[in-house]
Amino acid sequence: MPTPLDHEFVRAVARAADRSAAPLAARPDEEPAGVPHRGLARRVKTLVAAYRSPDSALHGSGQAVTAAMTHLRALRAAQTTTGLFAGGDNVQSPPDSAFTVNDVCDAHVLAAAAGPELRDVTAALAEIAEAATGSLLAGGVHTPNHRWELSAALARLHRSFPDDRLLDRVEEWLAEGVDIDAEGLYSERSAVYASIVTNPALLLLAEALGRTDLSAAVERNLATTLDLIRPDGTVETLHSRRQDQKLAFALWPYLPHYRLLAIRTGRGDFARAARLAAAAGIEDPDLLAQILLTPDLSRELPAPHAEKLPRARYLSTARLAAHVSATAHTVVYGGSDVPEHRRIRSGLACNPTFLRMFAGAAVLDAVRLSRVFFDLGPFRAADMEQLADNRYRLTQTLTTAYYQPLPKDHRRDDGAYRLVDEGRFSAAMAFPDRPQDEVSHTTRVEVDLREDGADLRIGISGPPVPWALELTFRPGGVPEGAVPIGDGRWCLTTGPMTYRVGDDEIRIETDVEAGGPLAGPDRSDVLRYDPGQDYTVVGGTDATTGNRVYIGGLGPHTLTVALHARRAAHVV
Repeated sequence: MPTPLDHEFVRAVARAADRSAAPLAARPDEEPAGVPHRGLARRVKTLVAAYRSPDSALHGSGQAVTAAMTHLRALRAAQTTTGLFAGGDNVQSPPDSAFTVNDVCDAHVLAAAAGPELRDVTAALAEIAEAATGSLLAGGVHTPNHRWELSAALARLHRSFPDDRLLDRVEEWLAEGVDIDAEGLYSERSAVYASIVTNPALLLLAEALGRTDLSAAVERNLATTLDLIRPDGTVETLHSRRQDQKLAFALWPYLPHYRLLAIRTGRGDFARAARLAAAAGIEDPDLLAQILLTPDLSRELPAPHAEKLPRARYLSTARLAAHVSATAHTVVYGGSDVPEHRRIRSGLACNPTFLRMFAGAAVLDAVRLSRVFFDLGPFRAADMEQLADNRYRLTQTLTTAYYQPLPKDHRRDDGAYRLVDEGRFSAAMAFPDRPQDEVSHTTRVEVDLREDGADLRIGISGPPVPWALELTFRPGGVPEGAVPIGDGRWCLTTGPMTYRVGDDEIRIETDVEAGGPLAGPDRSDVLRYDPGQDYTVVGGTDATTGNRVYIGGLGPHTLTVALHARRAAHVV
C-alpha cells in the first residue's frame, strides 16, 4: 500500500510556486526583458505547473496561460538557428541549452496532459524542443556533470518525441561510466553540481531507462552527504573542485532527492535529512512541477531516524575527515589538488583551509597556515595519513631551486632559450637543462579530533621563514585574550583566548615546543595571510573575511594548538 499524501507538504510547495508565478500571471503580457533562457524556461514550467495544480491559486488560470505564452515567445527568440540558446559565457553550448530543454520537456509533459486548453502552450514547447534536438544529439560537453544533464535532456526529448537515436546517444554517454568513487563522491566533489545537476539527472535516467544502478549511485552519494551536513544547515564544500569550494551551500536543493528515496526505500536517515532540508521553509518554486511529474514526492515521509552522536567519517578519496558530537562538529581536510598540479585552476580543489569547527553559534570557519617561502602560497597538504581513529597527519614539502649556468652543449649564441614554467614562475631560461640547487620547506600538521574539538601539533622545518596560522571566526563574537591589531584582526601569543557567541565558545591555547618566541602584535610583516603568487601576480586573493586571529613566528617551529568547544555556563 502506498503511503498517504503529505497534504501539508503539497500545500507548502504550491505556495512556493505561487510566489514565483503569481506576479507573472498578474502582468501576463509584460515582456520578460533581460531574463536568460534558463530563467525563461523555468518560469514557463512553474506557470504550467501552477495552472495544473489544484493546490495553486493559479489553478486553471487563463492569465497563467497568457504569461506562459509571453515567455515562450521570448524563449523561442533566444534560440539560434542551431536550436541552441544564446546567452551566457559558454557560446553555442549544448549542455547549457540542455538545462533549458529539460525544463521545456517537463513543461511539455504537464501541458500536453492538460488537454485542449493548453494546446498553444504545448505546440510552442514542442517547437522549441524539436528545434534543439539535432544540436543536443550531436553536441559535446566540457565538465563531468554536463554528460548527465545532456543525457537527461535527450531522454526527456525521447519521452515526448520518441526517436531511437536519442536513446542511442544516451547510452553512448552512459557507457563512459558514472564518475562516482568508492566513497560515494562524484569526481567534481561538488555539493552544487551533485544536488542541482547530477543527482536529478541520474534519477531521471534511472526511471527512463530502467537502470537501477543509476538510482543506486544517487543513493550512495546521498548517504555520504549525510556525514557532510553541517550544524548550520549547509553542506561541507572544502573538498569541492568547483566554484562552491569557497562558499556555504544550503541543504535545501537536496530536498527532493532525499525525500524521494526516503519514501521509496523507507530510509529514516534520508527522511531526517529531507526534514532538515525543509526546516527553513519551502522556497523552491520548481518543486510543484516535480511533484506533479513524480507523484511519489507528495507522499508522507517514513519516520525519521535520530542523528547518531558521536560519529566520525573519513573520506579517503577526498582526504576529508569529520567528527561530530553534541559539543563540536570538526572537519579536517588535506585533499587539495594544487600540490600535484602546481597551479590554481578551475576544476581543481584549491581551498587552503585545512580545518573548521562548529560549536553552536561559535564558528571557526577556516584555519589556514601561510608561509613566506618563494611566494608559493599557503599550506595545502599533499598527503593526509590516518594515524589512528580520529588522528591524522597532513604533510606538504615545497621544493624550489636556484639554477646554475647552462652546460656547454645547451648554450646558444643568440641567447634565445625556451620559455619554461619551472613550477613557480616562467622565464626564457631552459630550466630543465640547468643544474639546480634545491631548497625545501616542510610543514606537518597532526590533528587529534576530540569530542570537544581538536588538538593540533604543527611542525615547520626548513630555512628560517615567516609563517602565520590564521584562524577566521564567523562574525558575531569577540576574541577575548588576544591583542587587537586592527582591521578585524587579532594576535595571539601566550593565550589562552576564547571566541564567544551567546552561550557558546571556542577556546584556543597554544604552546611552543621548539623554536623561537611567537611574533608579537608589532610584527605586521609576519601576522598576515599570503595567498601566493598565483593570485597576487594578477592582483587577486583567496583571503577569508571575518574575525581573524593570527599566531605566527619565524620558523623552524614546533607548536601545539588546542581548539576546544565549551559552554560559557560551564566556564570556571
